Amino acid sequence: MYLETLGKAAKAAKYELALLDTNKKNDCLLKVAAALEDKEDVILAANKIDIDNGVAAGMHPGLVDRLKLTSERIKGIAEGIRQVEALDDPVGNVLDEYTRPNGMKITKVSVPLGVIGIIYESRPNVTADAFSLTFKSGNVVILKGGSDAINTNIAITNVIRDVLKNNGINPDAIQLIEKTDRETANEFMKMSDYVDVLIPRGGAGLKKAVVANATIPVIVTGDGNCHVYVDKEADIDMAVNIIFNAKTQRIGVCNACESLCVHKDIRDAFLPAVAKKLSEKNVELRGDSLTKEVIDCKDATEEDFATEYLDYILSIKTVESVEEAIEHINKYNTGHSDCIVTNNEATAKKFLDGVDAACVYWNVSTRFTDGFEFGLGAEIGISTQMLHARGPMGLKELTSYKYTITGNGQVRG
Repeated sequence: MYLETLGKAAKAAKYELALLDTNKKNDCLLKVAAALEDKEDVILAANKIDIDNGVAAGMHPGLVDRLKLTSERIKGIAEGIRQVEALDDPVGNVLDEYTRPNGMKITKVSVPLGVIGIIYESRPNVTADAFSLTFKSGNVVILKGGSDAINTNIAITNVIRDVLKNNGINPDAIQLIEKTDRETANEFMKMSDYVDVLIPRGGAGLKKAVVANATIPVIVTGDGNCHVYVDKEADIDMAVNIIFNAKTQRIGVCNACESLCVHKDIRDAFLPAVAKKLSEKNVELRGDSLTKEVIDCKDATEEDFATEYLDYILSIKTVESVEEAIEHINKYNTGHSDCIVTNNEATAKKFLDGVDAACVYWNVSTRFTDGFEFGLGAEIGISTQMLHARGPMGLKELTSYKYTITGNGQVRG
């Protein structure tokens, strides 16, 4: 009954939101961004409760990092909302139009998806990011966060709902499921009468459970077993800097580098240099036999190559060619983000064309797979599937379309 009440409220709100004009949506988004900054103390106090609970429960440091908010991160969340406000409204755009021989005018127009359900873990910034994107694209959102961030999520949601209410907009544009038990989550996955699409954001276990149990269409945001391949024609200093950034700039994120491929012709010069740099952050290296001929590291197992560590650990594979690197990456990656470092354009093109991932980089850190960095504002997630969207999901990816047909009395014979 609890979820049904939320579902009915969301369904009612979606028809109201679909009619909001751009100026009204933009004004509200700017006020939400300001309110989140104004209420920083309230949000950080709630977040501290969640952090303390997580540490006491033995939460992994990478997950603690995902959970933690700071003044700087709240400012980043607000800036993401302001970026979304500055983007073009994706709703009501004419995607195609033409006139049939009988005089019918057919127009294809972008429309909101409707009610979007999001199940996520640890990262409370998703609460605000999801609202800004769904609201600007005319959608209603029902959020199901994890128990580890419940206090932070409630605080952020309350700030947003207060702004909506104070501006004459239905606050049910955003609703948070405050029950954190698994039974409620399973029930939420089957609310096809009220929810139009479901997006899971979290670990492999969560996503697998949603895909297996949901009766609602699901957009999968994938795990991040991301790779960097250092080609024989790479600039060594550039490669070291890219890997150091991709591995250590923030370990608990899906676009962090987890595995490294190195061409055999460059390994003797490159591997000691990258090992020395990574030692600054005490990164544990696990390599295959060819890698261990050059640097001192632990043995890499089959499981290592397939693991998203979210930790200061990096697996290393020495390869004979770009073709072997591509084969290795396609075998073990999760379709998220992979990079080649090389000065050879033909080799780079072969890698960009051959690697099966949502984002494939040439001489750029994988850490840029992010809606904010792509200029999309905040993101709803990184989709690693082919349908309905792939890569960072911004505003346009949260719309569908409909056809409007105009005539002057045509009937079909």
